Amino acid sequence: MASNAAFAEVASLAGDPARAGMLHALMDGRALTATELARVAGITPQTASGHLARLTVGGLVAMEKQGRHRYHRLASPAVARMLESIMQVAAATPPRKKAFVGPRDLALRAARTCYDHLAGHLGVALADSLIANGQIELAADAGIVTDSGAALFDRLGIDLDAGSKRKSRMLCRPCLDWSERRPHLAGIVGGALCRHCFTAGWIKHIDGTRAVAITAKGQRNFGEIFGIGSA
Repeated sequence: MASNAAFAEVASLAGDPARAGMLHALMDGRALTATELARVAGITPQTASGHLARLTVGGLVAMEKQGRHRYHRLASPAVARMLESIMQVAAATPPRKKAFVGPRDLALRAARTCYDHLAGHLGVALADSLIANGQIELAADAGIVTDSGAALFDRLGIDLDAGSKRKSRMLCRPCLDWSERRPHLAGIVGGALCRHCFTAGWIKHIDGTRAVAITAKGQRNFGEIFGIGSA
């Protein structure tokens, strides 16, 4: 169990507005530079570098070098789960003043990435479909892929064995969605399904946000394969 001091340190790191903004930007699973994260947080690159150094030492962010550039990403799926849980609590907290829900907010609620898997209405609908069709079974903290589910993923060309080489990662588990308040699918299965949706051209990134747009091809395939309509 983490000590009170360690708990307070992690809470402090995530609680700073600038650092919170950068962590939120990294929730789509991509690696970003200090300059890109500074732009998101509305601070200078030098200030961002200081924040990122603290986040790296604190174990929330990992840094990797590529040529002359340094890229930052969330350190682990556990960090992404922590941030998603904070968002769920924040979404349930009554606002101090009336909140305006704009197009960006609506897009995030419709479909977004949560680290490396799909969340929002689309993510929850996919999980519901897989459960209803007996292709996955979810418990409180874990899940399994059934024979029919394995057949579906094989038919789609999704290789679950590739992700299973990361022994520290669970094959399948529920992740409580902060906007839908119901679980979407995480773990190796959730990540593999999300990657397939991007690679197959069913969804695409919306610049400057974690929200994703469903393409016409995606609308057709989500309906035919999973029996779900637009998010």
